[in-house]
Amino acid sequence: MATNIEIRQLGLVNYNETCLAMQTYTAERTDTTPDQIWCVEHPPVFTQGRHGKPEHIINPHNVPVVQTDRGGQVTYHGPGQAVIYFLIDLSRQKTGIKDLVCHIEESVIKLMQSYGLKAHLIESAPGVYIDNKKIASLGLRVKHGKTYHGLSINVDMNLTPFSYINPCGYQGLQMCQLSEFVEGITLQDVFNRFTKIHLN
Repeated sequence: MATNIEIRQLGLVNYNETCLAMQTYTAERTDTTPDQIWCVEHPPVFTQGRHGKPEHIINPHNVPVVQTDRGGQVTYHGPGQAVIYFLIDLSRQKTGIKDLVCHIEESVIKLMQSYGLKAHLIESAPGVYIDNKKIASLGLRVKHGKTYHGLSINVDMNLTPFSYINPCGYQGLQMCQLSEFVEGITLQDVFNRFTKIHLN
């Protein structure tokens, strides 16, 4: 991945407002608009992908459910989760969407290795896993050759809301997070390490 990509640290931001900002940024892009990676966390929210099936939302309790235009099924975002959005011009970066997805997954695996953890992929189940428990979820959208949406990495969060859904459409899928393995882990360290790995 080229290094001429701007990194924006946006902190804790509303999901709906962030999604609209990504859509606007993508729609208004020109040949000189910089590619960007946005590092954020969100208040509690379930997001449902374009082809998401409502039956995968078992009981949302009081967590908002938002229909979004990314790929994939339902997932959960909440404080303590590192969310990384990729606003990329594929032609400028001389890559395709499949290669970008592979590079993101490989970057997550290398990130886990940097913490002494062995992560892996599962065929036909996008994302990254440790001992078959999902630690990172991935869902992108491509419009006119430009990407938005992206990646979420469970860092130090309340995982209970994942039990209110079939995460990513998989019944009984177990989740895990970095704080189970790495004492004192912080979101900022994850953002810093991931972006450095991804851009090298």
